[in-house]
Amino acid sequence: MGCATKNAKVVAISLGSLQRLIALKAVPQSAVPLIISTMSDCMNQGVDIQLRILQTLLSLITNFPAVHGQLLGDALLLCFRLQESRIAVVSSTAAATLRQLVMFVVDKVVDEDRRDELADSAKAEAILPNGAAIRLGPSAHDAYAVFEDLCLLANSEHPRFLKLESLRKTFALELIESVLTNYHDLFRKHTELLLLLQHHLCPLVHKSLSDRPNFPLTLRCTRVIFLLLKQFSRELKTESEVFLMLLIRIISAETSDAEPAESVQGHHSRPLWMRVLAMEIMRGLCSDAELMRNVWDRYDAEESGSKVFTSLITALKRLVTERPQLLGVCQQMFGVGVSTHPHSASTDSVYGLDVGGVAGMVASAASATVSGVANMMTTEAGLSVQNSAMKLQCIDQLDKADSPPIPESYLYLLGVQCLVSLCEGFAAFTAPMYNSIMVQKPRAAGDPVVRAPPALDLSKMPSDELVTRQLRTVHDMVESAWPALLAALSFLISTNLSDELFVDVLASYQALTTVSGMLGLTTPRDAFFTSLARLAIPTGVVSSLDSYVPAEPSTPRTAASTISESLGVSLPGGNAQAPGLSERNMACLKALVASALFLAGSLGESWFDILEALQNADYVLTMKGARQSGSKRNTIGPGAGSLPGSRSMSTSGSSPQLATSGSSQQPAPPQARHPLLADLDPDSLQHAIQRLFDASKNLDDNAFRDFVKALCKLSATMIGMQSDAGETENESTDELRSSPGLSPPADSAHRRRVSGIHLPRTLRTGDFGITKLGGVAMLNIHRLIYRSPDVAWDPITGHLLSVIRHPHAPPTIRTQAARVLDDILVIVPRNISTTGELQPKVQRRVLDVLAQQVIPDTTVSNSTTVETRRMGLETLHQILQASGHTLVVGWETIFEMLSSVCKSAPAPGTTPLSSPSQQQELGRNRPPPLGYLNEKGYTSLVKIAFQSLTLVCDSLSSLSPEHLRLCISTLGQFGRQADTNIALTAAESLLWGVSDSIQAKRREEDKEPEYSALWMFLLLEVLGLCTDARPEVRVGAIQTLFRTLQLYGATLSLDTWDECIWKVTFPLLDSITASIRQSSAVARQGEDSTTAKTDLQWDESKILALQSIGSIFQDFLTTKIMLLDSFTKAWEVFVSHVQDSWLHDNRSITAPALRCLEKAIKAFSAAEELKARTMEALEIAWRACDEMGGVVLERGPSSPATKASAAGNSDVKPFTQESLMAYVDAIRGTRSVGRQLEDREWSLERLTRLMTILKGVLTYPNSPDFRPDLDALSPVQTVVMEAVDSIELSAPGVASLVLRDLSEYATLPFLAAFDAAPSSAMSSTPKPSRTVPHRVTYIALSKKTMPLLVDLFLRFKEDVAIYADGTVEALFAAYSIPIKLKYDCPAPSRFGSDQPLWKTATTSFLRIVKECGSQVRKLQNDIPSERIEGIWRQVVDTFRGGILADCSAAEHFPLDVQEAEENFDLSLVASLEIDVVPYLGDSSVPDYIVSQLARVLQKGSRLRIVDDDLPPSPSSLPDISKNNVTLDQSSRDVEKIERFGDGYIGMGTTAPGRFLPRERFSYWCFDLLFLICSDTSQDQIPSRKRVAALSIPSLLERCRMTLVSFVADESLRGNLPFPRAREEELLYVLRKLLSLRIWPGTLWAALSDSPSTYCIQQPELDQSVSPSELIAEAVKRSTKAHLFHFYPVLCEIVSIPRRTPTAWVMSATPRTVASSSTEASSADARNSMSWTDVARGVAKEGHAVELDARTLVKECLKEVGRELGVGR
Repeated sequence: MGCATKNAKVVAISLGSLQRLIALKAVPQSAVPLIISTMSDCMNQGVDIQLRILQTLLSLITNFPAVHGQLLGDALLLCFRLQESRIAVVSSTAAATLRQLVMFVVDKVVDEDRRDELADSAKAEAILPNGAAIRLGPSAHDAYAVFEDLCLLANSEHPRFLKLESLRKTFALELIESVLTNYHDLFRKHTELLLLLQHHLCPLVHKSLSDRPNFPLTLRCTRVIFLLLKQFSRELKTESEVFLMLLIRIISAETSDAEPAESVQGHHSRPLWMRVLAMEIMRGLCSDAELMRNVWDRYDAEESGSKVFTSLITALKRLVTERPQLLGVCQQMFGVGVSTHPHSASTDSVYGLDVGGVAGMVASAASATVSGVANMMTTEAGLSVQNSAMKLQCIDQLDKADSPPIPESYLYLLGVQCLVSLCEGFAAFTAPMYNSIMVQKPRAAGDPVVRAPPALDLSKMPSDELVTRQLRTVHDMVESAWPALLAALSFLISTNLSDELFVDVLASYQALTTVSGMLGLTTPRDAFFTSLARLAIPTGVVSSLDSYVPAEPSTPRTAASTISESLGVSLPGGNAQAPGLSERNMACLKALVASALFLAGSLGESWFDILEALQNADYVLTMKGARQSGSKRNTIGPGAGSLPGSRSMSTSGSSPQLATSGSSQQPAPPQARHPLLADLDPDSLQHAIQRLFDASKNLDDNAFRDFVKALCKLSATMIGMQSDAGETENESTDELRSSPGLSPPADSAHRRRVSGIHLPRTLRTGDFGITKLGGVAMLNIHRLIYRSPDVAWDPITGHLLSVIRHPHAPPTIRTQAARVLDDILVIVPRNISTTGELQPKVQRRVLDVLAQQVIPDTTVSNSTTVETRRMGLETLHQILQASGHTLVVGWETIFEMLSSVCKSAPAPGTTPLSSPSQQQELGRNRPPPLGYLNEKGYTSLVKIAFQSLTLVCDSLSSLSPEHLRLCISTLGQFGRQADTNIALTAAESLLWGVSDSIQAKRREEDKEPEYSALWMFLLLEVLGLCTDARPEVRVGAIQTLFRTLQLYGATLSLDTWDECIWKVTFPLLDSITASIRQSSAVARQGEDSTTAKTDLQWDESKILALQSIGSIFQDFLTTKIMLLDSFTKAWEVFVSHVQDSWLHDNRSITAPALRCLEKAIKAFSAAEELKARTMEALEIAWRACDEMGGVVLERGPSSPATKASAAGNSDVKPFTQESLMAYVDAIRGTRSVGRQLEDREWSLERLTRLMTILKGVLTYPNSPDFRPDLDALSPVQTVVMEAVDSIELSAPGVASLVLRDLSEYATLPFLAAFDAAPSSAMSSTPKPSRTVPHRVTYIALSKKTMPLLVDLFLRFKEDVAIYADGTVEALFAAYSIPIKLKYDCPAPSRFGSDQPLWKTATTSFLRIVKECGSQVRKLQNDIPSERIEGIWRQVVDTFRGGILADCSAAEHFPLDVQEAEENFDLSLVASLEIDVVPYLGDSSVPDYIVSQLARVLQKGSRLRIVDDDLPPSPSSLPDISKNNVTLDQSSRDVEKIERFGDGYIGMGTTAPGRFLPRERFSYWCFDLLFLICSDTSQDQIPSRKRVAALSIPSLLERCRMTLVSFVADESLRGNLPFPRAREEELLYVLRKLLSLRIWPGTLWAALSDSPSTYCIQQPELDQSVSPSELIAEAVKRSTKAHLFHFYPVLCEIVSIPRRTPTAWVMSATPRTVASSSTEASSADARNSMSWTDVARGVAKEGHAVELDARTLVKECLKEVGRELGVGR
């Protein structure tokens, strides 16, 4: 009702409500007709209502599936009418609704088919196109009716079901396409629908395509055809054939064979877009491999078939090749750095085309392209998916009324894609089948895994199986189509494709190759391989490599070739790059290798071509790689992008860029490249090639045999060419061709041209085939061993041997073949795992082949022959090394090989075997080979053969006696060869080994005679070599001889030993010594470096002989040699040889000679049973040593003039330190062995001689090789000290002897140090010392000796002899030297902090003094008085040296160091006080010695020296006698006090004088002087009184100097103060005088004529004299007599009007007693202490007071008064 109102709003609301109701299924089925009619009435309302009607209709039909028949027709009619609306939105909505409804109608049929069978009453009858009637279910009937009407309407016929007048054909076809797309399975089940396709749709579509082209209609027809072919080709076989042929005709419109006029008309009737549409669906069909196989089976398989597939392939091939200009030329495919002029290469080879009719067309296009290179740089020719494809393919552009713009090259892109799809289809089907049949087939237990299967043999497969039929189909398709496919692909791959398309085409190539191979199609497979090879390695690249300009400088180049090379580069940009492979070439190579690897098991004879291609590739890659300086080459040339996805250019830059705008646009982010374009650098490709060869181990035996034969054939062909290139003789090729395994094919000339491997440069890089053959052999060692020889062994070794023995083959290749063969021969014996019958066979096989290489077959020989022989010998060495222990056969062959290199050694200076003219001839055409036919070549052979012989000698136990004799004679041959090392090893090492082996077998009794004879034979060989002129051989022979004797000496009889001693050892020494003398004589006549070197070598030989004899004596002296009757004579001869060496030989011999003597002497220690003989021998040795020592002493320390004359006149060469050491060691050995056997020391006389000799050795001045002796003892000093240390000192006189000599050693640094002479004699020593010191110092010796003397003295201190014979004096004298020198002593070490020598001496001296006094007193009755006097004189003299030594150097030391030095010297004063003074008063000590000590202390206590060189002051008078001031220092008489109490003052001076350093030490001496004069010490009183009486004059004189000079100077100075030191000195003297108490009568004794007599007891006072005289006498005997002596001076001081000097002192008076003030009291003055006492802590308490001189003088005067009794 609402719809009937015609009111738009009401109608819209009503329709909306209806739609809701329908959706909610609230409308009964019966209302559907009403609803449809209502909507039909409203249909003419506005747009909204029309759209609402469409929505409602869709909802209605889909919600009421039971709507069938006419009612459904009415509903569809509504939609069809609305679809014809001119309002676009209504029309498009109606069209969409119709599609959904039509789909729904067909979909209901699917549901109906799934349901149970319908009752016949429910079905409706339909008349089929062929006139038959059929009953269909309601839904099926609806679908049939609708689809039939659509076909009729599309064909402009009246429909039968729909009440439509007409329908747009395009829309009808779209609906048909939708139904077919979604319901093709349904159609195949319903015959009636298939009939509609056959009777209505196919004619309609065919007619539409045949009519004038109309883009929208043709487009939709084409889409329908695609669906029909794709889904119904089996059901519509004939129609499919028609459609396919129609499409093929459309595709090949421009290439048909029709007349030209028809062709033009055809072209107009079929525009480009129509071909494109056809190609687009053809692309879809070609990608369906199964469909293509079905097409072949239906139309091509039969002879009478229409050949649809064949036509299609032909059409595609024609299509892609019809416009070469458009596709361009890819310069990359020519390689890099290659001239692209077409004159050199045929144009078909440029494209890699081998096939037929296309060639001419391509050639013209190619030549046009190539010649117009410069113009092409601006064009856009080429194919790429980016530029050639359409964004939306034509077939999908349903909305276009006219064809869209189509890129010109799009059609060809489609053609490429079709071809690629076809090829991929073949491979995708065949490969899995092949894999499952051939690789994964069931295997019996123990069968190996199939890794390289053969091709499929379809004839042997069951013909009725589906798989066989399908494979047969593919087989036939490929067999039929391969020429056209190859032509198309080879053309395309050379055009300017993008990377993506290139990869596709290349993958197609690979696919076809592998499919052909899998299916056993040999011809197409080989054709594809050949084409791939040409693409991978362009012939231009190979031939251009030789003309590349920057060639290696060593290659001789003619001017003409250089010019041609430079002119050959005429393209813009020039050949800047070395010729090589582009990225695409390498991709093709990669595909080639991959295909070959996949098909390896089935290639058979085809291997030859593949291997040749790989050889060329390897050549180009390695030559290019070598010039790329090692960097990986991933770019293709200048301007070529190396990033993935970029387009590559040729070297000349002439290849166009396939980018959208002509500029090189590279994608910024690198994308993952296709596998075929990945890893395209030379290294990766060479790895890939290598993998192909590695796969040989997976081949079965037959396939492997084919592979190896092809490899050998290739190698033979190449070597034949190179021989032709290098030689002019014709027979070389003939010989090569006739030799086994070297038969080049007939087309060798052509191959040579193609391969380009005849280039001279490759002569150095080796032959590819041989290299790979070696690798293959290594991988297949098991075949060489365990398979029949004809499988691997014979072909491989036969080929390699034929190359090695081919005289005209290039030398490098012969050596390469030898290297490869040798590698095989080394490894094979190692891998024999069984010890059965196979082992000897394989060993024999190996050694026979090796013998053919090593033993020359002709007399003609050249350097290469020598080299290959050398390599063969190296191989023998390796075989022996690794497998010698397993050899069971072939020793004769081995010795034959080894002896084949030996020849008699020429005398030095003879010409080599080949004359210079031969050498010139050899070297005329070639660079110098590895070695001419001269000594060098033979030496190398001898060397390597000798290594093998060495190995043989390592396994002598397995050789029979015959083999051993052969071995010895071979060794003899080698021992006489020119090569010294070899001769030496033969003489020294190997003959020794043979000797060892013989001796081992000689132990068996039954074999003893045979092997003894062998041993003697061997000794004769060795003896012959002992006299060889070459030092090394000589030495080796000597070593072998003596080692043999040494090892087997224990088993020799005494007779044999006697013979060895007199017939071998001594004659050997004699002859060597004679040679040395002769050589020296020659050298003196004309000295040069050669003779000096010869001398040295003879010296070494003699050293060795001596050492060897020494070892023999050492080892067999007691067991064999001493038992000989001639022993004593032999010993004398031996010792005389050593003595002769000492006198006459170079010093390099002397030391070893003495070492030998020492070893022999030490051997006597075991000969206790033969004591008499031993002592006789030792006596002989000592006599020799004594005489030799005499020679040393003659050359001992002497004046330089004497040294010079001795050195000039005598033929005794200076002794080296090494010789002297050995000499001392020999003496020590003689002494120690004698002591050991006799248990007693040598006599004193002999020891004295020994010490003399040792001293001479120690001080020998002429050695050329002095060693540093500052920080440590030199070696000679060490052995001398060891010799001295070892002397037994208990015998009388021995201790004195040793102590005296050691004392002398201690003085050597100060008395005997010298600068070593420049080492002129060093040339005579073989090994000069690394550092020759400039000075021989003896310092280390002294440092060692000084403490040692103390120890020895302490050990023998109670021995009176050392005192009585002056030894102790010598001891003190030795110490006094460094003590006196003090700071002038040499440094004690170079870098270390050793104690100075004077300190060491001081310490040692004081230790001895400490013991000496008491011992002298104890033994004084047994010691002569002059010795006691000498001892004490020396002691005092030494103390004098220490106390009065020059210490000015210490002033520059840091203060703390100065203080430490002073403290050290305090030990001298302390020792005097404790160890000397108590014993110095003994009556045995003369007076002058005591007085001298006092004078020493007096001098030591001086604080200043008045400078005598100052001008006198005006008050000084020249006639003042200095004797009044100081005593005569040189007087050695007892000092006397000339006058008691002399008050003479003299003249003063204002000069300050020079103050001495070390003030404290001076006071210490002063203190000691006061101490020895005082009565402080109460022990040994008589002795002390004597010392005091003899010392007091020095004390009084010392005090007088201080007091008198003060008084004299004070009167001049006035108020000018004195220096501190003088004031302190004055106060010190006054204090000490005040506190001094002397022994009663001491001063009286001192004033008497004989102080020693009266010191203890004075005569009684003479009472008869006057009182004053009596007082004077009494005063002199007073304990304060000294104060009376100084009374006049004291009076002078006390009367000085000015203030007297003051000083702060410590007073021992307790504070309680003292006043509180700091002024000194009389008690303080009396109790003042010296600072020494303060420091020692003598006083327990006290305090500091200020004392002045006047106070002290007053106290002194008071003391005088007290002594006189005044005030009592």
